[in-house]
Amino acid sequence: MSNTPMAASPLTRAVLEIDEYVSGLGWDQPARLFALVDTARLRAQEPSLAAQLGLADDDGTTGLTPIEQDEIPSGSPLDEFLGTIAWPDAVTGCALSVERLMLPPSAEAQVPKGLSEARLAKWVADHPERQEVRMTVAVLRDGSRESALRLREKDSSTEVLTGPALVPGLAEALAATFAD
Repeated sequence: MSNTPMAASPLTRAVLEIDEYVSGLGWDQPARLFALVDTARLRAQEPSLAAQLGLADDDGTTGLTPIEQDEIPSGSPLDEFLGTIAWPDAVTGCALSVERLMLPPSAEAQVPKGLSEARLAKWVADHPERQEVRMTVAVLRDGSRESALRLREKDSSTEVLTGPALVPGLAEALAATFAD
């Protein structure tokens, strides 16, 4: 994951690192959940794990280390699954990478009223202006947020859009995993 560009904050670097990792796996992947831990704390408290992750040498690097979690159950809606998560104190934040279909704002007025969730999903999937997008969203316990969006049709690390408010609903759901 060394091709991750330098970014302004450790959270942005972590989101771009996750985006790069998941991108290397290709498209049509399941959602992936990551714990974000303080790299220096990981080296100090879990040296064998840090060595496994290639972080054993303290090269002065600070930041966050993403650690992929067990696979998200495929039969469970994502929002319900996120509602079951509780993180230990050692976890500074979390991130989720998920693929979805997205429509441009201009298509919003075309959405038929009263569709069931399944029929709406089919309508979006059949829409000629749909875009496949991979969203990687991360939050920290302190409320910080960051997102990366990658369109399938522009699948290049130079075309990844980042920003803290790109996917607010998903960021809220992730932040709720840290609520007491």
